[in-house]
Amino acid sequence: MSPGGERGYGDASSRGDEGGYGDGGYGGTGQTRTRLPDRPGDVYGGARRGRGGSSRNTVTVVAVVVLLIAAIAFANRGGGGGGGDGSGSASNGSRSGDRAKPAPTTATGKRPVDTKTSGIPTGYAHDQQGAQSAATNYAVAMGGTGMFNADTRHVIVDTVYTEAAAGKLRNAMDDAYSPSFLDRLGLKPDGSPPEGSTFVSRTVPVGSKVKEYDNDSATVAVWYMGLIGMAGPGSTDPVTTSWSTWTFDLRWTDGDWKIVSDSQKDGPTPVPGDDKAAASDEISKAVEEYGGFTYAR
Repeated sequence: MSPGGERGYGDASSRGDEGGYGDGGYGGTGQTRTRLPDRPGDVYGGARRGRGGSSRNTVTVVAVVVLLIAAIAFANRGGGGGGGDGSGSASNGSRSGDRAKPAPTTATGKRPVDTKTSGIPTGYAHDQQGAQSAATNYAVAMGGTGMFNADTRHVIVDTVYTEAAAGKLRNAMDDAYSPSFLDRLGLKPDGSPPEGSTFVSRTVPVGSKVKEYDNDSATVAVWYMGLIGMAGPGSTDPVTTSWSTWTFDLRWTDGDWKIVSDSQKDGPTPVPGDDKAAASDEISKAVEEYGGFTYAR
């Protein structure tokens, strides 16, 4: 899984459904071909950058993905066979539920949730639409900058995973988000960026689908674009994009959908465009001004 979750936790009642994520709340990782502006002195400016980007940025993105996949794999190792306590998940091949038919990701008009827990939408419907909404919003929560701070990371993990899964993941994730790892991203030991810089990490869902479903378990895939990087003076890791698919094994427990286990793979990735990249101050301003959404199937 790509690291991520976000700073803005607070009283959910004080925020609209649109604002639970947006102020840098939750995000992703990645890289794509860009056309950079001809702005003298800006780290985002200069000549057109090749598709691969800088070598340091490539190493950073790979480190993010590898460390978190390793953390999840380690934490879920030996999880067992999906008992009622959510301590494990059934494999796709052995699940007894119906294999879902392909369906377009179109709006249904139904409100996904009425409640939040620590700023994360919770309280989903006990049906396929509820499972898709849960998986999508949980991807956003775990893709934001809150995952880079130990306190907010623990809140996110405890909110979106089953109790058993969260107990196994907590220490593994703390090891993955080590001070040395944060330092490679240009972050301080507490996960905060340097003064005058803005760290960006967001998951931007494009669509979701139910792969398997029965009454109390579901496998949901979320296709998303990720953003990660540092916007600010002197940054050598400008904000870049990637495309991935995040698959969640969910279990209905304690009146809500919770994650038992999850995995990621690259793509599908569209052909990169030839857009001109924004300057670093424009990216910082956009991150501050453009909020996120509560996603619904």
